[in-house]
Amino acid sequence: MIDSIFAQVTAGTELTLMNALLTILIAIVLGAMISFTYMKTQTNYTQSFTLTMIVLPVIVAIIILLIGSNIARAFSLAGAFSIIRFRSAPGDPKDISFVLFTMAAGLACGVGSFGYAVLFTLVLCVLMFVLKVTNFGAKKAAQKLLKVTIPESLGYEEAFAEVFKMFDIAYELKKVRTTELGSLYELVYVVTIDHLTSQKEFLDAIRCRNGNLDITLTMSPTAAEF
Repeated sequence: MIDSIFAQVTAGTELTLMNALLTILIAIVLGAMISFTYMKTQTNYTQSFTLTMIVLPVIVAIIILLIGSNIARAFSLAGAFSIIRFRSAPGDPKDISFVLFTMAAGLACGVGSFGYAVLFTLVLCVLMFVLKVTNFGAKKAAQKLLKVTIPESLGYEEAFAEVFKMFDIAYELKKVRTTELGSLYELVYVVTIDHLTSQKEFLDAIRCRNGNLDITLTMSPTAAEF
């Protein structure tokens, strides 16, 4: 019974309307499962991409059905698809992995391995949810860029050392410049903040020291900002 479920339905058989409809239906269902998993495991996504993940397995399955075991047809289809140019910008690595995921599901459906297609899709969908729940690979601390404006009466060398120590934040003073004709200083720090640290409380403590002057905390510092 199990062997019959995981056997290739279309292997060595002539393409029929029922096989084609069954292949397309299963590809649509698997694509919908993958798209649903993507929406539930990603914070930002577009409707066009989620729809693409439903359609892509069907397209791949149809291509495989049309090619069959005909080598000449395979080369002709490869030549036809080679003229298609994709002009989209490089995507997120997670998006690329989901694209490969949908293509693999469509490929499995196209060769008639419906049992394996369903099995692999379920296993990978569960894996995506597990990785999301466990927050696998997330950094416990992140580097950020902190810009603080202080009055000239406040010594900038150790102005916020006590605050950094209080919140256990590693810091490095990168740049000092004067503003407002020398009446103010702008300090630029690279700080390493743990994910459990309350950024609001940290900024409030900085604000109490600099007299409510400007404070900017940039999420991802770059060398150009120093």
